Amino acid sequence: MAGTVVVPEGSTMVKNPKDIVGFQLCDANNSSSCILYMFSSGVNAIQEWYKLHYMNIMAQIDNKEKEQMSYSAQELLLSCSFDGMSCDARNFTSFHHPLHGNCYTFNSGKDSPVLNTSTGGSEYGLQVILYIEEADYNPFLVTSTGAKIVIHGQDEYPFIEDIGTEIETATATSIGMHFTKSTRLSKPYSNCTEDGKDIPVENLYNKNYSLQRRGVLASYRRKKYPNWMFCYYKLHKEYVKEKLNCQQICKEACSLKEWTLTTSLAQWPSTVSEEWMLKALSWNRGTDSGTVLNKTDLANLMVFYKDLNERLISENPANNIVLLLANFGGQLGLWMSCSMVCVIEIIEVFFIDTSSIILRRRWQKAKKWWRDWRGGAGQEPGAGPEDGPQGHDNPACSGDDDLPTFNTALQLPLSPAGLAPRTPPPNYSTLHLDSAFEKQMPDTCEGGQAP
Repeated sequence: MAGTVVVPEGSTMVKNPKDIVGFQLCDANNSSSCILYMFSSGVNAIQEWYKLHYMNIMAQIDNKEKEQMSYSAQELLLSCSFDGMSCDARNFTSFHHPLHGNCYTFNSGKDSPVLNTSTGGSEYGLQVILYIEEADYNPFLVTSTGAKIVIHGQDEYPFIEDIGTEIETATATSIGMHFTKSTRLSKPYSNCTEDGKDIPVENLYNKNYSLQRRGVLASYRRKKYPNWMFCYYKLHKEYVKEKLNCQQICKEACSLKEWTLTTSLAQWPSTVSEEWMLKALSWNRGTDSGTVLNKTDLANLMVFYKDLNERLISENPANNIVLLLANFGGQLGLWMSCSMVCVIEIIEVFFIDTSSIILRRRWQKAKKWWRDWRGGAGQEPGAGPEDGPQGHDNPACSGDDDLPTFNTALQLPLSPAGLAPRTPPPNYSTLHLDSAFEKQMPDTCEGGQAP
């Protein structure tokens, strides 16, 4: 690895090449393979260079030793309360960050039961006072004073560098939260993943996370690989140029949990209460009687739910089978005055009835062939009917189950007399009307007299 600050010639990133500063990394096995990193600001170049060496040194130290070198939970916490009850370092779980050192998770549920709150408001949230010793800061790595916090679920990994929220010293920071859960539709509506099992990338933290990029790049820091810095920066450069296809392989999650934060700041401690509060906190920390903490080394943090309402955002398909059939029927009724009953009848006419007619015709042909085959096989040579087909052999009297029609009626044989049967004439005598009275009534005669 080469650590020489270089100024490339012929650079087109800025107008004056002398304004460019950077460093060059080369492969330990191949000195001709190098990567050049350039910055327009010397501050950014120095910070990146020191961060690179810091991670290289810390990567060669065991995890237990690194945890002992950093602040413990007892040293970090001066005061703690949750839901109106006192809490301590036992409610925090530690994990080591390659750049920030020891980080602590409250209410992780790993070594103790998960704590719940039943009331919203700042009094029922988490209230802590943190001790941040500014004198221990590395001036080349960190140029600001404070702390970073990340609000996440118990099953999620916290990415402090990407989604961390900074809090100031000598300030009371109040963070109100609103919880939102979003659910998106998976295939075929989107390309998101439900559980991450369909992504061909190893889960580095055994927890849920969507920032797979950081996990892949951070894996080089954890391994004692002498050439890891060159590999890391080369991989990062290819990722920025989207040559690794990470955006296509690492899909977005279908289910997301999000906490909307509202931050407010206030001066803390106040001028009136500064003296007694610093003395009390110094006593709690166990410092010497003559030593009093400085307010620039302290940070007051309050995290709480504004309300306990949970907002759910879910995606639903704009069209499905039920809506498609309903819209299709509505359009038919609007433009063609047609309902679903009409559609069923049309289907019945074109498919069911047509199939029935074809099958019936084939059945009639099969019966005729069978009848002809049986008749030809049972007759003696030279024998035949005398007066044509009679009885059931008459085509007009076939065994079809259909009702007789006009054509089949014309094919019926005539009567033995040779005359077609006729309908007898009506008996007109039955149309004669008999009078109800034998004699005519006198008042019905002309002139009022009987004939």
